Amino acid sequence: MIPWLDTNSPFPDPSTALTEDDGAAGLLAAGADLSAERLLYAYKNGIFPWFSEGQPILWWSTDPRMVLQVGDFKLSLSLKKRLRQISKDPRWQVRFDTAFEDVMRACAAPRGEDQGTWISEDIVQGYCGLHKLGYAHSTEVWLDDELVGGAYGVCIGRMFYGESMFARVADASKVALAHLVFFLREHGVKMLDCQQETAHLASLGAKAISRADFLRWVKHASTLPAISNWTIVNKISP
Repeated sequence: MIPWLDTNSPFPDPSTALTEDDGAAGLLAAGADLSAERLLYAYKNGIFPWFSEGQPILWWSTDPRMVLQVGDFKLSLSLKKRLRQISKDPRWQVRFDTAFEDVMRACAAPRGEDQGTWISEDIVQGYCGLHKLGYAHSTEVWLDDELVGGAYGVCIGRMFYGESMFARVADASKVALAHLVFFLREHGVKMLDCQQETAHLASLGAKAISRADFLRWVKHASTLPAISNWTIVNKISP
């Protein structure tokens, strides 16, 4: 059993999250709300919301935790070539924080045969609230002034928590991620949280670390000064 939280309930210790033997590894609690205060406290303690439409809010703290050390980012030859092509083409632009809600809603759109989404309207509103406070950010890829790809996440101190990406043209999400990684690296952010293990993330250089190691880093990085200027120099070169 996991605890049910009301709006005034504190989170349980992340170490009490369910394990694989329980059938829902990483599930920590349910309930509460998606207020900015709740979300910020959650991220600072290695906890994130993840639930489908119609479910209660579910809170997770996975062990191990998939993370990308930005210095380990693997830039494939094909992506490097793509970035160079885009850098020479004035039709393409990469921006930060000019269409945050649009990026979220694009990430929430059904993909292929999978018509479901975990990015509910409550999630959109919760993270838009964080964006207005300067904690949630979007990386956007534009082609002929049309939004064709992007990614969004949360940044607290010098720690970035990735949430989701989308692409409407080939490689657009990869271009967004690459520019985000370059930007974070230039601003002293060493780790990007990817939450859960996947083969795709591993191919980009992400690795699984223990929850204890993750929480130690988060505790340190969250105390560092926040990035003050989320502007991107267009056509950053790899």
